[in-house]
Amino acid sequence: MCGIVGYVGTEDAKEILLKGLEKLEYRGYDSAGIAISNHDGIHVYKEKGRIASLRDIVDQSQSATVGIGHTRWATHGVPSQLNAHPHQSTSARYTIVHNGVIENYEHVRRDYLSDVEMVSDTDTEIIVQLVEKFANEGASTEEAFRKALSLLKGSYATALLDLEDPNTIYVGKNKSPLLVGVSDGVNVVASDAMAMIQVTNEFVEIMDEEIVIVTKDDVTIKTLDGVNVERAPYVAELDAGDIEKGTYPHYMLKEIDEQPFVIRNIITKYKDDNENIKLDENVRQAVLGADRIYIIAAGTSYHAGLVGKELIEKIAGIPVETHIASEFLYNMPLLSQKPLFIFISQSGETADSRGVLVNVKKLGHSTLTITNVPGSTLSREADYTLHTYAGPEIAVASTKAYTAQMAVLAIMAVDAARASGMEMNFDPLQELGIVANAMEIFTEQKDVLEQIARDYLSVSRNCFFIGRAADYHVCMEGALKLKEISYIQAEGFAGGELKHGTIALIEEGTPVIGLATQEKVHLNLRGNMKEVVARGANPCMISMEGFQEDDDNIVIPKVHDYLTPLVSVLPLQLISYYAALHRGCDVDKPRNLAKSVTVE
Repeated sequence: MCGIVGYVGTEDAKEILLKGLEKLEYRGYDSAGIAISNHDGIHVYKEKGRIASLRDIVDQSQSATVGIGHTRWATHGVPSQLNAHPHQSTSARYTIVHNGVIENYEHVRRDYLSDVEMVSDTDTEIIVQLVEKFANEGASTEEAFRKALSLLKGSYATALLDLEDPNTIYVGKNKSPLLVGVSDGVNVVASDAMAMIQVTNEFVEIMDEEIVIVTKDDVTIKTLDGVNVERAPYVAELDAGDIEKGTYPHYMLKEIDEQPFVIRNIITKYKDDNENIKLDENVRQAVLGADRIYIIAAGTSYHAGLVGKELIEKIAGIPVETHIASEFLYNMPLLSQKPLFIFISQSGETADSRGVLVNVKKLGHSTLTITNVPGSTLSREADYTLHTYAGPEIAVASTKAYTAQMAVLAIMAVDAARASGMEMNFDPLQELGIVANAMEIFTEQKDVLEQIARDYLSVSRNCFFIGRAADYHVCMEGALKLKEISYIQAEGFAGGELKHGTIALIEEGTPVIGLATQEKVHLNLRGNMKEVVARGANPCMISMEGFQEDDDNIVIPKVHDYLTPLVSVLPLQLISYYAALHRGCDVDKPRNLAKSVTVE
């Protein structure tokens, strides 16, 4: 998996493809490549490592107006120049890039390609070899492409060049995201609109098991059975300027600092002229009509969903279950009679979540996506969408998307409570304004957080985060941030669980970060911190104004109890950032990780 770009137009494709791939770097990758088509043939350039390395090997003397490109995150075959995309057929007539996982590639290879010598270790190569096989048997390229894709099981987004038809890109999609961008005299292909927003802001969504024949003047969509499909483009709501990191050294730091502005933007978007919550009536009725809500998510979004469970249950009185998407997909629990499924995803492209979405829609259940990308797959395919309005998030480690998700969940919970006639003494729009101010104040304390990262994590091989109630969920997110970008083994635990095994791991100097923002349990948490100190731990206490003690390391500004996770996560984000920075890690693009996990 990772990113695909393609270009058919009148300008030199090389730089457009390379810039497009650079816009997809945030998704995570281990190799990259491009292929350009001109009167001399198809020229392939690919390299392990970063796009900067790819640039070094591209022949600048070759110009072309057609090309495809790819960033790869290894699923089949180690990261290498050989396994990097694009891949070519044996005769080099066909060249392909592919995202996804072909689950039956070994069977296809055995049944159709036993006489073909494969060059790479990838599942991708069987696609391009299949196309050539069927073309050699007399099929047109379109027919061969459709026939090849019809044999595949799994996920794919793919773009194909034909040496004998140098002005066309053949595109196919199933489960993995892919868009076609349209403009006058130029059309493009992209996994993410962000990659080609500098060329056009009009995109056509491609559905599963469809192919698209793209030339500079025409876009033709067909089913795998060859039936033509008509579909109008939509306008991508992206500002190319928002994607740049400006004077910041890293996108992650920029995105941490943007969180107060994101919260204020959410307030504006979800407020009507009378200062009340503005929410789609269909969403309101879907929430009110549910006897139980099932939140489905992964990673950071799952942690936001844990907080969302507390918000919805405490504020609206609706039972909620929060599930990891990859587990729910293959181990669905007994469901209630009238469930509502809420899918939380920064990118809206998470493959496991989409798998659950497809399954529950077949069962006839209502679905809602909370996402930062309104044109994404989960947004398009769910019944309803709530947009988080966080703007493009480029760093692999999510920050502003997490706080935005929790803010939208809080607004949704209060809206449901009010609509059901419950008395509310909690105004989320007003309280979120206080949160934004607290965030802004806190982001000015970077020097304190940087020193904590130096003091506690410069040589540590592990770190524990402990909290209770909502603080426990934030600790899980703080541990994820630290391990994602600094590679320190970090875990978040409920404070009371330490005595049930984990405390055995505490030894002299072990960093333990405690979070105490919850009035009912902050004294209990302090007792847990004393327990680890007695075993030699190096404690760092983060508390909230009103519950602080003199020797606390950090005190965050007071906000409403329901919304403390939006502020208490900031010190954990910044500590993780500086820990990674001091260790010389690639903050924005940590090893082995992808921003959008588009395969199961």
